[in-house]
Amino acid sequence: MRNKLPSNLYPLIPKETLQVFEKFNQAGYEIYLVGGGVKNLWQNQIPIHCDFTTNATPEIIQSLFPDSYYDNIFGTVGMTIKTPRGEEIYEITTYRTEQGYTDRRRPDQVKWGESLEEDLKRRDFTFDAVVIGPTKGDKKNLELIDLFGGEKDFQNKIVRAVGDPEKRFAEDALRMMRAIRFASQLGFTIEEKTFQAIKNNAQLLKKISWERIRDEFLKIIGSDHPADGYQLLRNAGLAEVILPELEKAFGVDQKSPGRHHIYDVGTHSLLSLKSCQSPDPIVRLATLLHDVGKPISFNKDKTGLITFYNHELIGASIARNIGRRLRLSKKDLTRLVTLVRWHQFTVDERQTDKAIRRFIRNIGKENLEDMLELRRADRLGGGVQETSWRLEAFKKKLVEVQKQPFSVADLKVNGHDVMKELKLSSGPLVGKILAELFAEVEDDKTKNTREYLLKRIKPIGKKLT
Repeated sequence: MRNKLPSNLYPLIPKETLQVFEKFNQAGYEIYLVGGGVKNLWQNQIPIHCDFTTNATPEIIQSLFPDSYYDNIFGTVGMTIKTPRGEEIYEITTYRTEQGYTDRRRPDQVKWGESLEEDLKRRDFTFDAVVIGPTKGDKKNLELIDLFGGEKDFQNKIVRAVGDPEKRFAEDALRMMRAIRFASQLGFTIEEKTFQAIKNNAQLLKKISWERIRDEFLKIIGSDHPADGYQLLRNAGLAEVILPELEKAFGVDQKSPGRHHIYDVGTHSLLSLKSCQSPDPIVRLATLLHDVGKPISFNKDKTGLITFYNHELIGASIARNIGRRLRLSKKDLTRLVTLVRWHQFTVDERQTDKAIRRFIRNIGKENLEDMLELRRADRLGGGVQETSWRLEAFKKKLVEVQKQPFSVADLKVNGHDVMKELKLSSGPLVGKILAELFAEVEDDKTKNTREYLLKRIKPIGKKLT
């Protein structure tokens, strides 16, 4: 189906995109916007990081754009484009056909296609098989070409595979996660036959590299509907492949005398994820996994009391294994493990400043806001109010305590003062004396004055020698 592009969408198309169209047309080649850029237009958004499809070969594309780059076997030429929104990456791919998917990840053979229809038939979902480009014989106007009803599916909020879904997922098993990612990002439902095909082929996901699985998974839990996305992964049988440790938590009871929990561990974790307002997918992952150690630490005594002693320690170890499996960066892995390890912090109003400083050192100042957000989501996921007077008091105390010294470097005296007072040369004793001074200041912030600390240097030095 070919239709003239609605006039209200023209103002949204970047001039850089129009310039790409013009350059290909002047050279006598077809060129179409495809994928996310089309979906952007349907959502009344300006297309960014545009993808195109063309009948020009990579060599021809590079001759038209000498500053482009091409280092793959799939016919995709990339280029950096300067726009009013900043630098963007445009990717232009030659029409192609694909044959054989032995490893369920990539085609065994790629050939340049001869027609747009041939290229669109190999795409995954109907709304990703819709293209926009110059009208033949009328280069000033644009047309929308929709061969598989993708625009209607998009308007009806449906994710539907192009052609036979069993074949599409057998070609590339990651497409199953992409279907769920689109559903969770856009708030769509997955068409019945397409979803059944995902369930039928769930085990094929084991053929996919963990790097690719990680990227899709983090997009799912980083979406506007993360809990719905994870539930779809569960319903499809994909969660068992991705996070088997968490799947063991569903059905693990938490209801017992004197406990506030009303959901099983897995359901609580999912509801906590739903309540998490941080846009950071690592914080959301930590929220989802914060109680992953509970199935192993579960204990129920004769009175019916359920406990999960040291579940945060066990959970941190499990989270580390999951993070490594997902090939997280060292920084993200550390954040994930830290948040899971220390999520069970106390907010008792009787805590000393020293205890709160120890808590801050354990998790790091940079992780404080994330930890507090995890606690808020944890509370909501447990069926209680998002905060309490104790938690609010704890937050205020965190602010106050951070105004106090946190390290020896914050003392009002330094190593040179110690050496001068005791007529010492540099060495381990200087550091030990500073540590003793810091211990005193840590217990009482009013002692961090130069006058007081200078007076304490000699007595402490005498005690240590």
